[in-house]
Amino acid sequence: MISRTLLYVQRITRQLWFRVVLLSACSLLALAIAPWLTPFIPEDLGERFGRQAALPVLTILASGMLAVTTFSLNVMVSAYRTAAGTATPRVYRLLLEDTITQSVLATFVGGFVFSLSAVILFRAGFYSEDAAIVVFAITVGVVALIVGAILRWIDHLSGLGSMDHTLRLIEERSRISLCQRAEAPCLGACLAEESHDLGDGTVPIPAQASGFVRFVDVAQLQTLAKEADTKIVITRTPGKFVLRGRPVAYAVNVDNDVCKAASDAIEIGDVRSFDQDPSFGLTLLAETAQRALSPGVNDPGTALEVMGRLERLLWENTPSDRDSPRADASFDRIFLPPVTASQLLNCAFPPIAQSGADDPSVMGWMDNALAALGQHPNPEMATAAQEMRNQLQASDG
Repeated sequence: MISRTLLYVQRITRQLWFRVVLLSACSLLALAIAPWLTPFIPEDLGERFGRQAALPVLTILASGMLAVTTFSLNVMVSAYRTAAGTATPRVYRLLLEDTITQSVLATFVGGFVFSLSAVILFRAGFYSEDAAIVVFAITVGVVALIVGAILRWIDHLSGLGSMDHTLRLIEERSRISLCQRAEAPCLGACLAEESHDLGDGTVPIPAQASGFVRFVDVAQLQTLAKEADTKIVITRTPGKFVLRGRPVAYAVNVDNDVCKAASDAIEIGDVRSFDQDPSFGLTLLAETAQRALSPGVNDPGTALEVMGRLERLLWENTPSDRDSPRADASFDRIFLPPVTASQLLNCAFPPIAQSGADDPSVMGWMDNALAALGQHPNPEMATAAQEMRNQLQASDG
C-alpha cells in the first residue's frame, strides 16, 4: 500500500512547476560543468565553434523561448477552460496534470533559462574559448530538444481541450483507480461490515477539518494500532464528506493522543482525489453526460459515448469472482469497508438517467449497458446491475 510520503512525492511530480524547475536546474547544471569538459575538446575547433558561433544562437533562443512559453501558457489555459466548460469543472484539476503539456512547457522554460544564463555568463567573461565550444555543443542539443517539443506540442494541440481528449484522460485515470482498488478492495485493511462493532470502550476518532476524505494512511494507522494495542475501524472512506469533529473512525480504549495521531493519518481536503477513490472518475464521466444532456447543450451523442466508456470501465476493471482478492488484509488491526459494485453503478448511471429520462436513445443504451453488466463474471456486479436495470424499468413504467 502506498505511504503518505510517496503519495506526496507523486503529487509533487504531477505539478507543472516541478518539471519546469527540474529542467531549469538541469540547464544551469549543464552550463556550470561546461568548463570542466574543455580537456576533451580538440584544439582546432575553437575558431569554428567558439564564442562567435554560440552567442547569436543563444540570443535568438532567449528571445524566442520567452514568447513561445507565454503563448503556450495562454493556449493551455484557454483549452483547459474550454474543457472545463464543456465537460465538468472538476476535470480542470486533472487536465493540469497532463504530462505532455507539462513536459513541453518545461522544455520551453528550460531552453529560455539556459540561453539567457549562457548569454549572461558569456558577457561576464566566465567562459574561455574552449568552454565556449562545449556550450555550443550543449546549445545544439537544447535546440534539438526544443524542436522535438514544438513538434510534440503541435500534435498535442490538435486534441487539447477537446471532448475526446478530456474523456480519454478521465477514463485512463479512472481505470488506474479501479485497478488499484480491485487489487486491494480494503486498501490492505481487513473487511469491515456496516454493522462492525468493536465492543465496549469504543472511542470516536474525530475529523480534524471539514471536507472530503482524500487519503487514508493505512500503514500509519496499523503502526498506531499496534503501539496502542487496539483496533481501528474506518467509517469515512476516501470520497466521503465529513464535518470537523465528526467521527471518521473508531478505536477501542485509546487516549486523546492516539486519536489525534490517527486523525492526522486521514487526509481531508476541499476537493476529492483519484488516489483512493475509484468512484470519483465515474462521477466526472456522469457529470459530463449530464451537461451534454442539458437543454442548453442537447448533445445526446456525448452522453452515449460516456456510457460506453462507463460500461467498458466497469466490465474490464471489476475483477471476476475467481480473480477477486478476498484476503488482502496486510494490516490486521485496521478495518475498512470496500467499494461495492452497487456504489460504483450508482455513481455512473442514475445521474445520466435523471437527465436523459426523456431521450429514448439514452435510456435504450443504458438498458443495454446494464443488461451486459448483468452478465459480468463477478456475481456482485451482475446482481447490482440487474437490480438497477429493474429499478429503471419500473420507474419508466
